Amino acid sequence: MEVFEAVRTMLAVRRYLDRAVPETIVQRIVEAGRLTGSAMNLQPWHFIVVQDRDTLRRLGALARSGPYVAEAPLAIVVVIDRTGYAVSDASRAIDSMMLTAWSEGVGSNWVGFGNLEKVNALLGIPSERDVLAILPFGYPADRIGRGKKKRKPLRAVAHRERYGQPFE
Repeated sequence: MEVFEAVRTMLAVRRYLDRAVPETIVQRIVEAGRLTGSAMNLQPWHFIVVQDRDTLRRLGALARSGPYVAEAPLAIVVVIDRTGYAVSDASRAIDSMMLTAWSEGVGSNWVGFGNLEKVNALLGIPSERDVLAILPFGYPADRIGRGKKKRKPLRAVAHRERYGQPFE
């Protein structure tokens, strides 16, 4: 899938088929995160790949904003160092992983953004690091309209040269 097409069509997926994601695709997803650019090349992230059913259920129970993690065949827990650019850098890596997955027909969604401290104990994450997000991945259980997004029109959010000058 071409990059712009992936950006244009990617939607949040919260229901997954009971079908494993092939290891080659899992590798590509994680590699996409690793290859993402970062400020001063600090790479302030760690990616924990979780495929164990019991651990996925436990993650789903800990993620108040995404209990559906429990039903996904795969999750990647994104852990960050406590540095100034960690949140923005890891956010870029998350987007790279989600777009790579989507290009392979695998859906995802960002779960959490804070309030995931209990995940540290579950996965043995050192206390000096934070869990930024849990990313469940899987093949969509529902037929979703690729690209049918409710977004503001471009003229409402894009400007040329100065704020308020229409981007046309």
